[in-house]
Amino acid sequence: MVEENASGERRALVPVGGRTALQFGYAATDPVTIIATGGLSRVVDYPARDMTVTVEAGLRVEELQKLLKREGQRLPIDVAQAHRATLGGAIATNTSGPARFRHGTLRDFVIGISAVDGTGRQFSAGGRVVKNVAGYDLCKLLIGSLGTLAVITQVTLKLRPLAEALRIEWLTFDTLHQVDDVLTHLLASETQPLAVEVLNPKAAWQVRTESQQDLPTDRFVLCVAFEGSENEVNWQSDTLRGEVARFEPGESRGLEGEAAMKLWKALVEYQAASDDPLTFHASLPPSRTIEFMSAATEAGIALQSHAGNGVVIGHLADDCASPEQAAALLTPLRNAAQQQGGALVIQNCDPDWKRTLPVFGALPDPAGLMSGMKHALDPHGLLTPGRFR
Repeated sequence: MVEENASGERRALVPVGGRTALQFGYAATDPVTIIATGGLSRVVDYPARDMTVTVEAGLRVEELQKLLKREGQRLPIDVAQAHRATLGGAIATNTSGPARFRHGTLRDFVIGISAVDGTGRQFSAGGRVVKNVAGYDLCKLLIGSLGTLAVITQVTLKLRPLAEALRIEWLTFDTLHQVDDVLTHLLASETQPLAVEVLNPKAAWQVRTESQQDLPTDRFVLCVAFEGSENEVNWQSDTLRGEVARFEPGESRGLEGEAAMKLWKALVEYQAASDDPLTFHASLPPSRTIEFMSAATEAGIALQSHAGNGVVIGHLADDCASPEQAAALLTPLRNAAQQQGGALVIQNCDPDWKRTLPVFGALPDPAGLMSGMKHALDPHGLLTPGRFR
């Protein structure tokens, strides 16, 4: 279809998987034809002993995890709405979540990829073995490309064993300054957290409600997760509590088993765009995360942070009713992020708002390598045109 289109009508094409991230970026500038990838759902090769799997890109993430679980394995990437999201879509949006602190992102697990470019040419990069590093790494090029360079059709992933146990420590603090002191200490901690999350009271209440757990939410929350054997997680939790005692946390809870899994799922799902007026994703140096959260909290924004990675997810309150109100809240925050070498990207909002709100902020000059790659893979500009505007 892509090849016929490129040599014929040259319609704008948009690859679509589970439709969980169609709101990312700007709307297409031309009428588009959808390329549905959900039918590409085969498991091509699964040599479990090699800890790799090759699947088609339309496979739902939840189905992939169920398959891997039967062999005691997993892809340790957190994908919200995993029952709908496809693997290709997760790769195209570079989805990750709380576990990125310990395990990294999809860039660390995609070792082979196949795709179709804007002219209909099929190409592959990487391979089915972990130690395959020949040539330019097109795998990383396609991760996060939002469907603008090629239609991902197949992917090979390296895997990790399932953890025996999960434990989450939920610690409350009166001020973000206290949280910042604990985060600094964690750099020298004897523990090895799976995730280090910070929530302001608004977000903490929402996560508690979603997880259906009895948790204190009237203060700032530091959420530290551990995984491993039962002995490992218990030792690490006890060690963490001892290390942070001098920072005078308020209330605390330790969750394990089913309770921990419910809380973990709520933390993963919270970062997804929902029915809030606007959801943004900010990235900045980890050392500046708390400073950014302080300013955003004063603006009344509900915030979740993957604090160890410098990632902040914000949901604007329901009383933000216009793009002008949103701009007044976001402009100083975006400026603060950019001054630190970071960025603030709007993930979801009313489509009409995007006519005046800068979704990506100040993008780098498109000239050079990236525009050259776009021209090489999509010379007619047919794949998701206008996504980055």
